[in-house]
Amino acid sequence: MAGTRLIDHRTEDGSRHFTSLPKSGTWEALCEHLLLLSGTEIANFVVTGETEAWIDFTYQGHRFSVNHREGKFCFCVRDPQCPDLTLYQVASHCEKLLGSA
Repeated sequence: MAGTRLIDHRTEDGSRHFTSLPKSGTWEALCEHLLLLSGTEIANFVVTGETEAWIDFTYQGHRFSVNHREGKFCFCVRDPQCPDLTLYQVASHCEKLLGSA
């Protein structure tokens, strides 16, 4: 977790954008990798075209989403008060697949 850096950018809907990682894998690979994080459940996985998609998932009782912006996967949590430890767990897990920004 030492290389993982969190950000605190609030989106228009009040969610917290907490990390961005390189889009170095496919949406399908990311979805499968998220399921390897114990307790994760995919709530919605929508593909809209060849490059656009959206993943909604829950982890430790918190709702998350991943979308694509400017060549990166952007990770958001619905509750901006979600503990940083939980955010680190999601971010560092996904860094294992995608690498760091």
